Order: sequence, then C-alpha cells, then structure tokens
Amino acid sequence: MPVIEELIRTEQDGTISFGNYKLDKKSKLQDFEFEGDLYKVKTYYEITKLERNGMFVYESVPGTAVEHFSVKDSGVEFMVEGDKDAQLTIQLENDTEYEVFVDDIAVGGMMTNMSGKLSVSVELNEGTPVTVKIVRR
Repeated sequence: MPVIEELIRTEQDGTISFGNYKLDKKSKLQDFEFEGDLYKVKTYYEITKLERNGMFVYESVPGTAVEHFSVKDSGVEFMVEGDKDAQLTIQLENDTEYEVFVDDIAVGGMMTNMSGKLSVSVELNEGTPVTVKIVRR
C-alpha cells in the first residue's frame, strides 16, 4: 500500500484515503469535499490527523497512511500502514461499546469515553497494510 501522495483522495468504492508517513515536514490539505462534508488532513512522519467539518475524526501517532476509510452507523473500517507501531484514536459515538478487529482477529471490546474517542494500538510494518474494523456491539 503506497502512501497517499495527494494527502487525501476519493476512492472508486466511495471511501477516502489519506496520510503520508514518509514526509519529513508537516503537510496539510484543507477544504477537501467528500459527500457534502469538508475534510482537512495534516500528515507527516510524526502524526496523521483527519478532521471533518472542523471536528476530529482520526489521529495516529506516529504518522500513517490510511486507505478505504469508511464510516457507517455501525462503526468504522479502514486499512492502515506505517513504518512503526502506531496508536490510533478514532471518533465514534459517546459512551458506546465497540468490538475491535485487527486483520479479522477480535482484540476485544472497548468503550468510548464521554467525548466518543476510542484508542487502539496496532503493530505495523512498512509495506504491509493492516485492516482495522471497529463495530458497535
């Protein structure tokens, strides 16, 4: 899975891809329109962050490349790649329990906090994308 050279793009399957963990300097792109919403991405080797309409959606430390990011009522699903293990923070529903899957393996149930954020650690190796699926219980 290559990094996203254009920082953020729309995929043919109706999802978005974003992030470039190989950049030495912080880069950002804002006002990217997708399905009536405006997205902003900030990315480089230390962090990748996505906002929708000025609100937090996704963050990884260190930076990652995310492909086929899809948000539904039941949860979120995407593929992520990086050159180091990463801590991912995802915006979901407040005070809700979710089941987290990494490469189709259940890693357990997790509750979002009062602000709806859920954090999960993923082991990453450059060139090998990992599928993350977070489903409401």
